[in-house]
Amino acid sequence: MKDFSVGESEARRDANGGRLPLVYKLSSGVRRIATLSALLDDFQLHGRPPGRPAAGAGVLAWGRRPSAIAAQRYARRHGLALYHIEDGFLRSVGLGKDDPPLAIVFDDIGLYFDASKPSRLELLVGRPLHKAQVVRTRALITAWREGRVSKYNHTRDLDKPLPSDCVLVVDQTRGDASISCGLADAASFRRMLDTALREHPESTILLKVHPDVVSGRKQGHFDLGAVRAMPRVQVLADNAHPASVLSSVRAVYAVTSQLGFEALMWGVPVRVFGMPFYAGWGLTADELAAPQRRGVATLEQLVHATLVDYCRYVDPETGRRCEVETVLAWLALQRRMRQRFPAGIDALGFSGWKKDYVRQFFDGNEVRFRWRMPRTGGGAVATWGAKLDHRLARSLPMARGVIRVEDGFVRSVGLGADLTRPLSWVQDDLGIYYDATRPSRLEELLAKTTFASDLIERAAELRRVICGAGITKYNLAGQRRWVRPQGRHVILVPGQVETDASIRYGSSGIRANMDLLRAVRAANPEAYLLYKPHPDVVAGLRKVGQGEDDAAQWCDEVIGSVPFHHLLDNVDEVHVLTSLSGFEALLRGVRVVTYGQPFYAGWGVTQDFGLTESLRHRRARVLELDELVAGALILYPTYVSRITGRFTTPERALQEVIEWRATPQIPRWRHWIARIFREA
Repeated sequence: MKDFSVGESEARRDANGGRLPLVYKLSSGVRRIATLSALLDDFQLHGRPPGRPAAGAGVLAWGRRPSAIAAQRYARRHGLALYHIEDGFLRSVGLGKDDPPLAIVFDDIGLYFDASKPSRLELLVGRPLHKAQVVRTRALITAWREGRVSKYNHTRDLDKPLPSDCVLVVDQTRGDASISCGLADAASFRRMLDTALREHPESTILLKVHPDVVSGRKQGHFDLGAVRAMPRVQVLADNAHPASVLSSVRAVYAVTSQLGFEALMWGVPVRVFGMPFYAGWGLTADELAAPQRRGVATLEQLVHATLVDYCRYVDPETGRRCEVETVLAWLALQRRMRQRFPAGIDALGFSGWKKDYVRQFFDGNEVRFRWRMPRTGGGAVATWGAKLDHRLARSLPMARGVIRVEDGFVRSVGLGADLTRPLSWVQDDLGIYYDATRPSRLEELLAKTTFASDLIERAAELRRVICGAGITKYNLAGQRRWVRPQGRHVILVPGQVETDASIRYGSSGIRANMDLLRAVRAANPEAYLLYKPHPDVVAGLRKVGQGEDDAAQWCDEVIGSVPFHHLLDNVDEVHVLTSLSGFEALLRGVRVVTYGQPFYAGWGVTQDFGLTESLRHRRARVLELDELVAGALILYPTYVSRITGRFTTPERALQEVIEWRATPQIPRWRHWIARIFREA
C-alpha cells in the first residue's frame, strides 16, 4: 500500500493558498499510520514541537489509549484544541496490525462510544435529512448488504449452515473500552444471555465469541465449558465474517458491539444491554435509559450520520480522500474475490518469481506451494496453464478441483517472459481459455451469461479506453512508426511462439507460422501482407519458428519493433492462428479471420476456417462484440493492482497501465536475467 505520510516539516496550504490548521501527532503509533495524512488532508500534521506549541493548534488523541490520555493532558496544559480519532466503521480488509485504516472518525467534541459525554456523532444523528440524503442512505444500506461487508473483511463466510431458528448473542473481549464507556460491565453480558434464553424459548441461541478467546489469547465474559453444557446454546467460535451470520438470524443481542449497528442495516431486531452509539434512538430495544441528549431518529438518519457525515475515507488505489461508496465497493470486491475458491490451495509447479503473485491472486486462500502432488489434503490444486494436466490426471483425487492459471488479456507493460509483474491473470476452474478441446470457464460465461445493459455499456467503455489509449496485452513501446502503403489492402499476420500451448490445444490444422503465412498469401494474392514475429521471439526469449527467417518470401514486409496498436489502426484485416492479436483487432473494429480455434472464434464476430464440429456445437450462440468483451475482460480475468497488491477492477487496471507506461521501462540487462530464471 502507498505510504501517505506527510513530512514533519512540510508546510501545507489549502486550495486558496491559506495555511492549513496545525495539528500535533504526539503518539508514535499514530504517526506511523500510513493513511492518516490523506484522511486528514485539511490539516497540517506535525509531531511534538521541540518548544512551546503554536497558538491555535490542535492535538490528536486516538481512542482511549494511554497515548490519548497523554494527548488530552498536553492539550489541556497548553490550551489547545483536542481532536478525537478512531478507526471507522468500514475500516479495511485486514486487522489493524495488517492494514492501515481506510476510514477514521474525527470528533471535535468527544468519542462516539463514550455515552457518558456528548459527541459530534450524536449531533449529526439528530439532524433531519432531505430527500436526496434519504435516497443515498437507502442505496448505501443496500450496497452494504449486497457487498456483504463489515468493519474488517479478511474472514470468509461461515462454512456450515446455521439452525433455521436462531438468535445471535455477541460476546466481547474483556477490557474493551467501549464496554465501560457504554455504561456496561461484565454483569451486562450474563443478563444479556439470560434475557435471550427467556425471550426466545424455542430458538437456538448462538453465542458469538472472539476467536482469540477460544485460542486462549484473550478473555471473554463467559465460561465456555459451562455455556456449552447449556441446552439450546451453541458457541459460535468460528472466525466467520459477520455478514454470513447476520443474514440468517432472527434477532441480535449485544452490549456495545458494532454488530448491533450492522444488524440494524440487515433489518434484524436488536436488543442492547449497554449504551452504544446506535442505541437510544428508538431503533433498538434498550436495557438502559438513554441519555437525554438522544431522541428519536430514523435508521436513515443514524446510517447517514455514522457512515457519511462522521467518517472520513481514503481511496486505497489513489491515496486521496473519497466518499464511503468508493471504499465500500472496493471492500465488497475484495470480499467477493477472496471467496471464489476453496480455502486451501495447493500451488503445484510454480516458478519462484511467480510465488508472490500467486499469493496476491489467491488472496483470501491459504496457499501451499508444492513440487509434487500431496497424497492427502483438501481444497483445490492450482497450476500454470495445462502443462501438468497429464500428471494431475494420474494422481489427483476426483474430489479435488484444478484451477489453471494463465496471463490475462491486459497483462502488463513489458513481457511476461521478462518476469514483469502481471496486472491480470485468469484463474479457470473448468479448463483454460486457449484449450479448445474442452469447455473453459470463459466459454461457459460466453455461452450462458445474460448480459445486462449496464454490463454491455461498461464493456463498450472499456473498449473505448483501450482503443483510445492504445492498450494491448504487453504494451510494448516500439521504436518506429509504420506508414501504410497507399492504395493497398493490408493484411496483418501476427506470428506466435510455435511451442505455445494455445497452438497445441487450439489448432485443428495449421500449427506453424509459415504455414499460416502461406495460406493467407494463397487466399489473398493481391493483398499487402505484413508479418509481425512474436515479441518474445524478437526479444530472444523464445525460439524462432520453423522457417521463420524466410518469412519475407511469403509476405510484402516483415515488421518488428512497431507499437502493435499502431499497426492495428492501419490495417484492413488480421489473420491469426490462435493469437490474442485477433481479439485486440476486434476491439478496434478490424476484420479478423481465424485458422485455429482461439477463445473469440465461433461466436459470430470472426470469419473462421479452423473450427471443429464439436467446437461449433459448443459455441453455437451468436454474440455482439461488447458481449464478448464483457466476458473476456470483465467477468473472466482477475485483476490485481500494482499499487495496493489487492484485487481491482479492469477500469482501474487500465488506468494503472497508462500510468505505468509513462514510467521508464526496464533496462536491457533484465532480459538476460529473465532468460536465466524464467520457466523453460
